[in-house]
Amino acid sequence: MILYPAIDLKDGQAVRLVHGEMDRATVFNDDPAAQARAFVEAGCEWLHLVDLNGAFAGEPVNAAPVEAILAACPVPAQLGGGIRDMATIERWLTKGLARVILGTVAVENPELVRQAARAFPGKVAVGIDARNGKVATKGWAEETDVMVTDLARSFEDAGVAAIIYTDILRDGAMKGPNIEATAELARTVSIPVIASGGVSSLDDLIALRDCGAQLNGAISGRALYDGAINLADALKALKQRP
Repeated sequence: MILYPAIDLKDGQAVRLVHGEMDRATVFNDDPAAQARAFVEAGCEWLHLVDLNGAFAGEPVNAAPVEAILAACPVPAQLGGGIRDMATIERWLTKGLARVILGTVAVENPELVRQAARAFPGKVAVGIDARNGKVATKGWAEETDVMVTDLARSFEDAGVAAIIYTDILRDGAMKGPNIEATAELARTVSIPVIASGGVSSLDDLIALRDCGAQLNGAISGRALYDGAINLADALKALKQRP
């Protein structure tokens, strides 16, 4: 199982939100590229990047820090937030991003997801952000009537590389991930699932590893910045099989 350290970008800084609320941002590093290098030097093999401003604006806003991270780090990175058309997808992948994460557009224009997945095999993931089992869009500001499992199943044969599943009410709250819902989703689809939201301890990561659903990985942010999770211990634990 892969550990994806999260670097959430707001106004050019690495921050963490609570429940996705922009006015509850804590700045952890004003040099996101330096933060990314620190994660890589500690042994991380992937980076998870989010353009928070972009998610609300509907277009890339924090392009400069993302490009600085890509230039500074030799490991693959995935990015979500504000990626809603083919031109933006192509631009990011051309700049060296390993994988784009499509969230809002997966609900509003699912055919674009399918087209992108065909055009860029292995490089398109779907981000499903949920509140009480229903999908939220546009930086989590709008809640839909779409059920998580229904949206995930709709991409079963689309060639999507992964599904990043975030439980919004757990995100940044340090209350533990929604293991039951994450495992249920992973058992529902054949697409690899990455867990996100609420991972607050090494025990949480081990519980995800051992949940029986063969998760691809887990994303952690605040717990790594706060020191609640020792990165070396986490990387070692996730390399072990349950």
